Amino acid sequence: MEALHKPSQFHIVMVPSPGIGHLIPLLQFAKRLVSLPGLSVTVAIPSDAPPTKPQKALFTNLPSTIQPLFLPLVSFHDLPKHTKIETIIALSVTRSLPFLRHLFQSLIGKTHLAALIVDHFSTDAFDVAIEFNVPRYLFFPPSAMSLSFAFQLPSLDQIVAGEFREHPELIPIPGCIPIHGKDLLEPAQDREDDAYKLLLHNCKRYRLADAVFVNSFPELEPEAMKALLVEEAGKPPVYPVGPLVRNDCSENGKRAECLKWLDEQPNGSVLFVSFGSGGTLSSAQTNELALGLEMSEQRFLWVVRKPNDEAANATFFGDEKEKENEAWRFLPEGFMERTKNRGMVVSSWAPQVEVLRHESTGGFLSHCGWNSTLEGVVNGVPLIAWPLYAEQRMNAHMVTEDIKVGLRPKKKEGSGIVEKEEIAEVVKSLMEGEEGKRIREKMKNLKNAAERGAGEDGYSSKAVCEMGMKWKKTMMMISSSQEGYELEEHQDLQ
Repeated sequence: MEALHKPSQFHIVMVPSPGIGHLIPLLQFAKRLVSLPGLSVTVAIPSDAPPTKPQKALFTNLPSTIQPLFLPLVSFHDLPKHTKIETIIALSVTRSLPFLRHLFQSLIGKTHLAALIVDHFSTDAFDVAIEFNVPRYLFFPPSAMSLSFAFQLPSLDQIVAGEFREHPELIPIPGCIPIHGKDLLEPAQDREDDAYKLLLHNCKRYRLADAVFVNSFPELEPEAMKALLVEEAGKPPVYPVGPLVRNDCSENGKRAECLKWLDEQPNGSVLFVSFGSGGTLSSAQTNELALGLEMSEQRFLWVVRKPNDEAANATFFGDEKEKENEAWRFLPEGFMERTKNRGMVVSSWAPQVEVLRHESTGGFLSHCGWNSTLEGVVNGVPLIAWPLYAEQRMNAHMVTEDIKVGLRPKKKEGSGIVEKEEIAEVVKSLMEGEEGKRIREKMKNLKNAAERGAGEDGYSSKAVCEMGMKWKKTMMMISSSQEGYELEEHQDLQ
């Protein structure tokens, strides 16, 4: 009798929504999963455009057990010109379902397809998993606070009349300090827009997941985690698997000039200023930030990007690379000369992980994207919260009002500008004030907690192992059942 075919690998399909900020933590999670023996992952990436250089860079030096797959491009020619990015992100997944279905068909029979894992924009992909009877899971890249809000949103949608930003009372979120509606994530600011409707659609579908993995840890968000771990009818179990952050080196393996400059600075003396890969300021705000850093008399390393307003853009000539390299031209006249002995300005990019890890870095002025926030935490670097978009205002609220490991400068009423005096005061307070010392001590404790959680016996590792064993046990039972049926059928034919 011929031996029956038995796939040797337990396989997982991951579907991130487009956007490097979503892809980074999901790939880190994939690395954790494939550390389990006999488990491999296909990362299926939907998009409407070819992969970018930063996206491709993420897939270099991955374990052979993680295979990236860029799905065929989808089209958005039918969408209105000013469609919000959140709508495009969600629809890129929905419009890629035929390609995902084809992927599942190609994998069935070749491998033990143990699970589908999607991110928070991608729950329409659950439909494919249901068709193929494959367990489905949600990987939630943002904070536990954001996840708690997501579970609460369908109820809030029924209870709160009008726009959240105009609601006279603070918005309650289980396990979290209440928040003003204007500080909720961007898609919740206009309930008539498709971005909000798709947000609500995805949040309702979170309950279809067999479990949820959230990129946070109990010591960072104790009350939010406690609320999420409470058993509730219809709500899937939640596993904290964070902090999942990058740990790469400088581009092309070369040590960046800014790191050499940091080598020459005193320990804990430098404020790192960066608004992430997509964060930009107006020319007026860039000017105030420069003058505020100068007034603070603190050392700084500032990643400057060209301002986002039309007046600033109109002064640029040449190609995009040239434009980015000339970003320093928008700084106040004489600023570079006046601050050359205690500040460094770099255009567009810096090796953030290595900068935050450097012993000379003592503070981080950040847009409060969750990836950047976690990178600050795991390196014990206190924060100045300067949110710009997405869920960053929620993160800033949590960082400054709840766990209190950061300061938040106030905007001037009317102009919405953070003025130089306010910037200088907050920077000095963080870098050399008593409040800064308190925050630094708390960050040190969180850094230690993060290291314990990510260690071999930490909660994150245990959650991954527990889920891996569950998948293998389920697939072995299914495989055993199928083999028994095939053997019986084969014997009947003899």
